[in-house]
Amino acid sequence: MAEQTAAIDGFDRKILDVLAVEGRISVTELARRIGLSKSPTQARLKRLEDRGVIRGYRALYDPIRLDRDHVAFVEVKLTDTREAALAAFNAAVMKIVEIEQCHLIAGAFDYLLKVRTAGMTGYRAVLAEKISTLPHVANTSTYVAMQAVKEEGLAPMAPSAADVI
Repeated sequence: MAEQTAAIDGFDRKILDVLAVEGRISVTELARRIGLSKSPTQARLKRLEDRGVIRGYRALYDPIRLDRDHVAFVEVKLTDTREAALAAFNAAVMKIVEIEQCHLIAGAFDYLLKVRTAGMTGYRAVLAEKISTLPHVANTSTYVAMQAVKEEGLAPMAPSAADVI
């Protein structure tokens, strides 16, 4: 069943744009920035949370300070792409902390993984001992990132046609 898209207006978009950059901003400051008073801003924020538009808040860490600055993107081709095989692969991926993202792809391979480790030696161990042993893996191809140009958060939301008057 497809999820319903929540209707949002220009004020909601402003709230989301500010929170994408400053998740710990006070409601008072958020209200000032978007041009509403505190009560309607708080009500909008709660509505966005209740509807699942805002799924949560989290701390963003510096991977360099944590010795996790090696990023590799891994194409994974499976031997079987029936639903049970995909479900088994998905469940196993969730247990590997070094895999930051996993996307099912329509294309020449089946999955694209974003893997973060301390360095090439750490990555090679994760590939050999964890990724290659995932259910139904036929082969992998690795691409090592040289620099993260844009990584955190989403770009500010473009105004919808309804917002442009």
